[in-house]
Amino acid sequence: MPKKVDHQQRRTLIADALMRVAADQGLEAVSLRHVATEAGVSAGMVQHYFRTKDEMMAFALSVVRERSQLRVTEAVARLGADPSPRLLLRTMIAALLPLDAHTRDDGRVALAFLAYTAVRPSAATGLHEGTAQLTAFVTSVLPAGRGEVDARGLLALMEGLGVHLLGGQYTAEQALAALDAHLDLLFGASATA
Repeated sequence: MPKKVDHQQRRTLIADALMRVAADQGLEAVSLRHVATEAGVSAGMVQHYFRTKDEMMAFALSVVRERSQLRVTEAVARLGADPSPRLLLRTMIAALLPLDAHTRDDGRVALAFLAYTAVRPSAATGLHEGTAQLTAFVTSVLPAGRGEVDARGLLALMEGLGVHLLGGQYTAEQALAALDAHLDLLFGASATA
């Protein structure tokens, strides 16, 4: 009887190896051969699941997104049924920031992918829809009188804080203090809950 293969599990094994290579050695070290070695599989197997580096990168980013969405969902669920909009945004953004070792690895992969798409715009097609959806959600939660420009500014702050956290320029406490200060500007200093 032929062995049953879980293709999604193999793709995830390869994507995890890609993320480890990217997080430890940088994006330039990501190749079919390096990823296969890290995953403990043959280069042919990697090529069976991902024909190109772009395909590998896109799948790894989707795994990072899934992990990030799970972190956000769990963090927001802990807030209860009706959190304030400010607390909801703070919780969501804090869950997305690379504040600990596990989230830093995901953050390094996401940052590497963004740098990769800067020189290969065709690899970024999946990012546009996700960014538009996140911007629309943040816009819908902001106070009256605040709009899409403010949502984009808040998301740009989140990205910048992430870069500075990954580079070691900010501590988690400094990044969260900067986030809180910006949320105070958007919601008013008295709306801390």
